[in-house]
Amino acid sequence: MDIAISTTINGRVHDLSVRPNQTLLDLLRDDLSLKGSVEGCGAGVCGSCTVLVDGRPVSSCLMLATNAAGKKITTIEGLSQDGKLDPVQEAFLKHQAFQCGYCTPGMIMAVKGLLLNNPHPTEEQARDYLSGNLCRCGTYVEVLAAVKELATG
Repeated sequence: MDIAISTTINGRVHDLSVRPNQTLLDLLRDDLSLKGSVEGCGAGVCGSCTVLVDGRPVSSCLMLATNAAGKKITTIEGLSQDGKLDPVQEAFLKHQAFQCGYCTPGMIMAVKGLLLNNPHPTEEQARDYLSGNLCRCGTYVEVLAAVKELATG
């Protein structure tokens, strides 16, 4: 039996019917065609599926869609506004903070969450905050360069 929820995703209110066991990631990808968040490990370890829930990074593969009721969800698709990339996206491009790109949406959302909660993190704070986001290509140096620029800019 589906459950009716109302949630705001990327600034738009959605009245949805979700399955009791449906994850937020499945809702975003399968029902709303928001394919930017990707499943890496499916266990909340890699961070590839990170979205912001009320401004805080969350592994969407672990969160039930029913728990999104009344929340404000931001996905990678919701960062750019009026055709202009978010400063975090711009910094990732400038510092080439990606290779294959699989982890990039989750990494960008985690950095966005970090900067929303701490606009001027130290490198140690950034390393600690991003420790839940894994990159198989090893672009950590470039990611930290992007964070440093954003934190000092």
